[in-house]
Amino acid sequence: MYNSAMTKLYDLLIIGSGPAGLSTALHLDCDARGRELASVILEKSRHPRPKLCAGGILIEGQRILSKLNLDLSEVPLVDVDKAYFNYAGRGLTARFLNKNPIFRVVRRDEFDAWLVEKAKERGVEIREEVTVKKVKALDDYVLVETNHGEFRAKVVVGADGSNSIVRRAVDANSPPHVGRALEVITPVPSGGGQREASFDFLSVPQGISGYLWNFPTQIKGKAKRCWGIYDSNIVKREKRVPLRKILAEEMKNHGYNLDDYELKGHPIRWYAPSSRAAIPRVLLVGDALGVDALLGEGISPALGYGRVAAETILHAFEKNDFGFQGYHSRLLRSRLGGALWRRTFIAKFFYRFKSARLQSLIWRQFGWLAGILGVLFVTGWEKKE
Repeated sequence: MYNSAMTKLYDLLIIGSGPAGLSTALHLDCDARGRELASVILEKSRHPRPKLCAGGILIEGQRILSKLNLDLSEVPLVDVDKAYFNYAGRGLTARFLNKNPIFRVVRRDEFDAWLVEKAKERGVEIREEVTVKKVKALDDYVLVETNHGEFRAKVVVGADGSNSIVRRAVDANSPPHVGRALEVITPVPSGGGQREASFDFLSVPQGISGYLWNFPTQIKGKAKRCWGIYDSNIVKREKRVPLRKILAEEMKNHGYNLDDYELKGHPIRWYAPSSRAAIPRVLLVGDALGVDALLGEGISPALGYGRVAAETILHAFEKNDFGFQGYHSRLLRSRLGGALWRRTFIAKFFYRFKSARLQSLIWRQFGWLAGILGVLFVTGWEKKE
């Protein structure tokens, strides 16, 4: 039991030790003012803990880690050099001219555990196996009820994922804005390109606001393939083909029987600009607030949230004003926020084209235009130093 927690008033409690929570702590640690705060991260599990996530980290996430003086190559990973954005196997091929990988694939149990160790090395306190049951914002502090008693803090950061407990204290009555993803791991196909990825929008005419994916991964050093399907559910349709059926048919076309493998699913909360991001003394980051709606990308935005949250927290302590009225606008003004709301807008627009003929036309005839628009409006929100 953490008996001292019942009497100590922390400056900051971060609920959740995924990329968003750890990024918040690490960005605070990079600033001398942040090191002065009495803070602790509460995590319900113990690292390395299982975490369902395809594990793709785009260049933006890699740049944020680099600015935090963290070397992603220390984590077991697979580089993806070429990505196909298709409809029924035909469309746009994406690659960098400088031969850098399009994205890198990690396993979340390994990546998060590595990030935790880096945070601990820098003096960040992390208490594991502490389950948060309730969060209540009071006038002078926030009361956090856990399986190890009560914690009190001047500020609480909700970094506890799509099913966030903290979010209930911030915005319990908002629309769910939650999508779905199914994922399965298979052996590498014979003759398959292990450094190539495919994103196929074949499922859109079947009522799905998302896509099918398959790309390389690794588990304990052994090459594997990750297959999945994402439905943002951003365009409501009554008649939708079940995700499992679509994924099974796609894998069958590549010589796999879905029934032979373990299928896992998880919710994905996507970012809605209208969502409440904070209340006095409590703010949300990462999946708790929302990820990329268009593609369901989560890790890189989570790392980006941490920097915005850290700036907001430091400003609050400097002014002794914990209302966080400006957090929403600060986020929207940031490069991350701009990218997120653009992706939400594009997703609402693009996924309305449910006609198979239109989707085929978009990707087979105008894939080059989609690529240009993607570079201009979707990617590149985190710049080099």
